[in-house]
Amino acid sequence: MVHVDIRRSAIQRIAIVLAVIVQIGATFLPQLGFGEPIGDRSDSVRTLITPSGWAFSIWGPLFLGSAVYAIWQALPGQRHNSLLNQIGWWSVGALSAQGFWAIYTQFANLTIISAIIIAFSLICLLAILRTLVYREIPFTASERWIVTLVFSALAAWLTAATIVNISATLAYYGIGGDFAFPYITAGIVLVGGIIASIAVARSKGNPWYALVFCWALLAIYFRGGQESQAIAIACIVSGVLTAAAAAAPLQPANRHHWFG
Repeated sequence: MVHVDIRRSAIQRIAIVLAVIVQIGATFLPQLGFGEPIGDRSDSVRTLITPSGWAFSIWGPLFLGSAVYAIWQALPGQRHNSLLNQIGWWSVGALSAQGFWAIYTQFANLTIISAIIIAFSLICLLAILRTLVYREIPFTASERWIVTLVFSALAAWLTAATIVNISATLAYYGIGGDFAFPYITAGIVLVGGIIASIAVARSKGNPWYALVFCWALLAIYFRGGQESQAIAIACIVSGVLTAAAAAAPLQPANRHHWFG
């Protein structure tokens, strides 16, 4: 086998740092007097699929993980990291899009443009997830806990967030708001759960993706699920499917892949 020396460009490393600055910094604009808080925007178009407010506290660890990733990948020792070379530009797209989504939403509400932006971030994250799943070279400890954990969690949260954003966008345009059509909303939750469970099963039982997606389902259950039995049942079924998908494929080789 011929060894190929990969050297990541300084542009990529700087772009990742800037992407995280945009990702995190954008959320502070309302505190500086620009735009409306995202929570207020969400409440104005709340649907039965909107999670309980406490669920969004997960952004704290996600932002922290993103910041650690940005700093770590910029270190001199990571200039020849092949994994970072593979996912670097995808991570720029995913992280910066989250910041642009926050900026747009704070000024323009949850319109179809916000749904497109968040879907773009999700596409980038799924590309990263695919790389993590099929990578044959064992992860280093740093890669496992800084890259694999952070981006698996982000992919799961953005999966749920995209579904919620689409539902809120429909409500913004007067479709399905005011808690109308609970069975259709329950169907959306169930379809989301099926998609997530398939994603987990095809991702070698990725435990971080499953855990974070179940967190989102729990938050939907404790809000919309308390107002509609159909939503509650959909959350429970989706959670069971996702948990089962995580447990079933975790053979020793897969456990080693994710946990070392």
